[in-house]
Amino acid sequence: MTEKKRATGSDLKKVDAYVLSKVDYDEIPELTDAWFRKAKWHKGGKPLPYGPRGRPKSKNPKKPVSLRLDADVIRHFRRSGRGWQSRINLALRKSAKLPVEKRKKA
Repeated sequence: MTEKKRATGSDLKKVDAYVLSKVDYDEIPELTDAWFRKAKWHKGGKPLPYGPRGRPKSKNPKKPVSLRLDADVIRHFRRSGRGWQSRINLALRKSAKLPVEKRKKA
């Protein structure tokens, strides 16, 4: 399969050969704490109105798996309401004799 090469509008060899001088660096503003406080957050090239959103990333995220369990086992855990998957996780941790980790509630 052959790929199409895109034509660029500049001479890349000339760009690569250019050596930055002190004058070029003088044009770059210093990035201070004040500058960062005033800066806007961007995601995917688009500015975000209020900075990063959502819950902070977990240091120990859970991994999704597909697991086949007996229907009566699932009924037992679901009957106790929300958080049934976490209770199955806790039961498996106890069975495997792993330390039971307490998660902080926000």
